[in-house]
Amino acid sequence: MTVPMMFGMVSLMLFNVVDSFFVSQLGTKQLAALGFTFPVSFTIISLSIGLSIGTSATIARLIGSGASDKARQLTTDNLLITGLLMMVIATLAILTIDPVFRLLGAGDDLLPYIHDYMSVWFAGAVFYVLIMVSNSSLRATGDTTTPALIMALSSILNLILDPLLIFGWGPFPQMGIKGAATASIIAWGATACLALLNLYARKGLLVLHIESISAAMQHWLTVMKIGFPAALSNMMTPIAAAIMTAVVATNGPEAVAAFGVGNRLESLSLLANLALSMTLPPFISQNFGRGNVARVGDAYRAAVKFALLWQAFIYVLLLMFAGGIGALFSDNDEVVDLISLWVLIVPLGFGFQAVTFLTASSFNALHQPIRAMRISIFRLFILYVPLGCAGNYLDGLQGMFIGFVVANMCTAAIAFWWMRRHLRRL
Repeated sequence: MTVPMMFGMVSLMLFNVVDSFFVSQLGTKQLAALGFTFPVSFTIISLSIGLSIGTSATIARLIGSGASDKARQLTTDNLLITGLLMMVIATLAILTIDPVFRLLGAGDDLLPYIHDYMSVWFAGAVFYVLIMVSNSSLRATGDTTTPALIMALSSILNLILDPLLIFGWGPFPQMGIKGAATASIIAWGATACLALLNLYARKGLLVLHIESISAAMQHWLTVMKIGFPAALSNMMTPIAAAIMTAVVATNGPEAVAAFGVGNRLESLSLLANLALSMTLPPFISQNFGRGNVARVGDAYRAAVKFALLWQAFIYVLLLMFAGGIGALFSDNDEVVDLISLWVLIVPLGFGFQAVTFLTASSFNALHQPIRAMRISIFRLFILYVPLGCAGNYLDGLQGMFIGFVVANMCTAAIAFWWMRRHLRRL
């Protein structure tokens, strides 16, 4: 189940890279404007991830318990209320673009570009959220290939449409930065329709009626009991990253450059386990719904073993190519040395970091979202940020990197113990 999701996640990463590449051809102001949009757009993305987690856990448990009719009705109601909610959010967001981005520090020279991009992006965000929720519904049935193909198709459509609409190639109008947003919503709109069609025609998880508005709201709130804490947990990561970036900046611009490269390498290094964290929950939820707790425990322990062994393998690979990795990203000797230092220390904790987020996703799958959120809060704000800051104070970047590893090790040990205790109780 995990392998197709890996390719799907790679395609999502390329989606943003493609947008940044083509917008950068327009000029520095347009690229800076696109950078300002990230914190706001990530809020919508976090909401969609939270809804996806709640959807997958709820539907998979219903399927596992044999309540197929209820699963169909909940899937339908959840998508309907989500779509209506996103329309309201998009309308309010479009009306408040200027004050929100002024608050973030955008100047008058960038606001026209931000407005051009976000007014279109917000209007089409409903399609992005519907794709995420539909794909999580498909994964709840055990199908990860179809969601991966849908994500890949979305990225391909965006890649094709971006230059056509940004630069006005052929018969297409030259839309500038607005063209990047238009390309995104066309890609999302087309693939959202495809995802919904799969749910209706292939999986039989959509019905063409609702029982009542109150019942639909109750179903949506059931999903949000898991989805809202998951969304909050997801939003904590960029907040912690922003804090640590500010601390890194005290060591100079070279340190910031190396740290930025490290963050990109981290996403790639953890790719397999990030994909596993999306496919493990429906497996756990279905077996939990069936009452097969022993199989839930087997799956969780197997995932933990894989995470530790796989990340150990990735660490060896990174060590083998440490010097070359630094030179690939910079020709500044100091930056290359700092990247090599990052490679030597930080990936030692990736296996433990993977255990942490696999445990959190497993708690969500077991309908324990508050426990999952506590793990994220504990890791980021009780250990990761404080130990990173303390390490930086005592020994600069080397101390900070060691602090990151210690934080991940301690959190993984506590999370693993907590999950084992919970499974014994079940």
